[in-house]
Amino acid sequence: MTPVELSSTVLRAVRRAVDDGELAVSVPERAQVVPPGPGGRGDYATNVALKLASRAGRPPREVAEILRPHLGGVAGVARVDITGPGFLNITLSGREPALVAEILRRRERYGYAEGPTGQVVQLHYPREVRAAVTAQVLARILRSQGALVRVSCEISGEIHGEVSPEISREAGLVPTGPDPAGPEPAWAGSLGVTVDAPGASSTHGAPGTPNTPRPPDAPPPPPLNITLRPVPAAQDPTPLGRDAARWALLHPAPHDRPRITDEHLVQAEGNTLFRVRYAYARCQALGRNAAALGFSAAPGDSGDCEDCGHSGCSGDRTSGVSPLLDALDTYPHALAAAARHRAPDRLARHLVTVADALLAFQHTVLPLGDEKPSAARRSRLALAEAAGTVLAGGLSLLGIDAPTHL
Repeated sequence: MTPVELSSTVLRAVRRAVDDGELAVSVPERAQVVPPGPGGRGDYATNVALKLASRAGRPPREVAEILRPHLGGVAGVARVDITGPGFLNITLSGREPALVAEILRRRERYGYAEGPTGQVVQLHYPREVRAAVTAQVLARILRSQGALVRVSCEISGEIHGEVSPEISREAGLVPTGPDPAGPEPAWAGSLGVTVDAPGASSTHGAPGTPNTPRPPDAPPPPPLNITLRPVPAAQDPTPLGRDAARWALLHPAPHDRPRITDEHLVQAEGNTLFRVRYAYARCQALGRNAAALGFSAAPGDSGDCEDCGHSGCSGDRTSGVSPLLDALDTYPHALAAAARHRAPDRLARHLVTVADALLAFQHTVLPLGDEKPSAARRSRLALAEAAGTVLAGGLSLLGIDAPTHL
């Protein structure tokens, strides 16, 4: 079901409620259907109940409760939830197999742009460890969204580094000559950062993002000239090692000062980096254990109920399928937002969301006791494999290793 078709479905639900005498309003000409925002769930959300509330003389949530059964019984709609003041969150049937198959097909390029967008970005950063790491990671994220990126280091108000001919032609940027600042700082090698080297001017084409390629006859967007100045760390992060140091610098928002402490090395639940890497390692372990039991992954419907395997049943024990699907479904939007807001922390925080959803779900994947592997178990294994793929791709963009054993 497309957003346009779903919008028509919402309007038909309003008309049925009006015809049944449950609402005394005129049916609107259109209903807005968009991906759910923060706090939402499912595939799409609509604010139609909020729009009708004042005309109906009822609270928005009451209007939403009236509309909910008229939507829930429609073919193609698996579940309808009400969130916030009265948003209707709609989960479509058949979402899981399509989403999982798409992730497994695109692998680590899930969430990438379909091709070059024509956007040219020039990133400048001061000769400081957090700024250098942020610039390198942001360049990767921007390229994943189809941008042409060049990174250079700012020394005493000057921009140094050789501009590639391709960038010069497309963006009209002027080379500033070689860098007189001397050798790379000691932290550069420790954290895997190349300082003052000419930035890569390539673009990456891959499917799976809200972005669309620029039409051949459309003019290119104007070049963006961005100087990154995240709040520096108060301590040297290199004693933490490459992965922990990068996470300590990238996970906080750019305007927050990073905490450089040993907490980033502790293998405990309170360490967000540990949770992300442990979740990925658990995905790998599930695959190995499934192979030992003689079954493999197959995208399908995992079901929400751990006991009966049926989506939307009233069982008290849920398998956590929906939160994990929501986290995987919104990953491309998080990646696009990280590029749009120049904020790698958005990607890091979303990886934590994926990891937490996976860790809550992973205990339902393998058969218990003498149970034979069912279709639902195979689907859950495929969903776990898709989650591991997203975690590996996100960590790769951050320049952090994803361990198979932890």
